[in-house]
Amino acid sequence: MIITEPKWKSYIVETIGPIFTAELCKEIIDLSSTLKKEQGTIYHHNVRDYDQKRRDSTISWIPFNKMQPMYADLIQLIQKINRNHFGFGNVQITEEAQVSEYSKGQFYHWHMDSYIDMDIEPAVRKLSMTLLLNDPSEFEGGNLEIAGKTLPRMKQGHATIFASFLQHRVTLVTKGVRKSLVVWFGGEPFK
Repeated sequence: MIITEPKWKSYIVETIGPIFTAELCKEIIDLSSTLKKEQGTIYHHNVRDYDQKRRDSTISWIPFNKMQPMYADLIQLIQKINRNHFGFGNVQITEEAQVSEYSKGQFYHWHMDSYIDMDIEPAVRKLSMTLLLNDPSEFEGGNLEIAGKTLPRMKQGHATIFASFLQHRVTLVTKGVRKSLVVWFGGEPFK
């Protein structure tokens, strides 16, 4: 007997329309400009580390108490998308959202958002979401690639949701600044 995934199941979902308005995107960008900025890190041998050969970006974290309506809308959206496309159990927001900024010359090499070492990750990341905050005319390059596939250029407020165990990257930004909201949805380990 061969067991296969149901035909409805997906591992990459691109939103057809915007899930955030341009006004909400601007509000998030404005808020992130007031928050502490840090260099993006990677996990290497179970340690959070800076490695500009693998990741070069600036990030800030959106506290839950600063954007509660946004977080509430996202959890409703992801529950619906999960039911219709992924079918993962117990999916919820388990971490603060991250605003990632990639200026000219910055990138993030191939990586996964879920880790093998469960000591690092008490809640397993199951779904990842990247939402474009600024207008795509403001930068060049910075393409999102998932599982070896270059996705169509997102529009402002549009998102791509994908299984966190898929390899993905952001290619080199060659002009301007790319700003995105990254959110992870997780829960108890896969069964």
